[in-house]
Amino acid sequence: MSAPVEDNQITAASTPESKRRVSDRTIAISCLAFFFGMVGMAFAAVPLYAMFCQVTGYGGTTQRVEQMSDTILDKKITVRFDANTSDGLAWQFKPVQREVTMNIGETKLIHYEAINKLDKPSAGRAAFNVTPQAAGAYFNKVECFCFTDTVLKPGEDMQMPVVFFVDPDIVNSEELKGVNTITLSYTFFPIAMPAPVAASADVKKDKPSGQL
Repeated sequence: MSAPVEDNQITAASTPESKRRVSDRTIAISCLAFFFGMVGMAFAAVPLYAMFCQVTGYGGTTQRVEQMSDTILDKKITVRFDANTSDGLAWQFKPVQREVTMNIGETKLIHYEAINKLDKPSAGRAAFNVTPQAAGAYFNKVECFCFTDTVLKPGEDMQMPVVFFVDPDIVNSEELKGVNTITLSYTFFPIAMPAPVAASADVKKDKPSGQL
């Protein structure tokens, strides 16, 4: 008949010290998983937030549409144009014309101009907004250069078109009653130069003579 197991012969896995180590390891793994999960959510939130703003006009974000308005009102509105460059981008950036007065629902084409003042190529990307912010839901762009990587050669001067109209539904907005002027503002931010495109042709190795 076997002898009874004494308390000091309990396996290490069931001691308080070993339990504490297992608990600490579990907490550490959970914290790491939470950290990396939050980082992933932060990166995912950027495009999701941009999409939300474009759909709702939140924060003065304008709308992107595929077709022009089929309704033009006999009511005028003035659209002013603003241009800015962030630190680190040595470009001269400005609207070609400072403002236009147009009928609500009328489609307009205007241009911005960017000049690279450096003696080397540089790249930038433009973000935009509209003020008053509530007007962003009614400012529709058919064509623009926003969120597009733009590379300018040394001294290059580029004209960038914007095609837009103001949605006739703006006259039904209680929040925008009495608003006769909208400002469209672009800001260019520096970005890294795109990597050079690798040669598409592969180097072919000579086959030994007689090999099929």
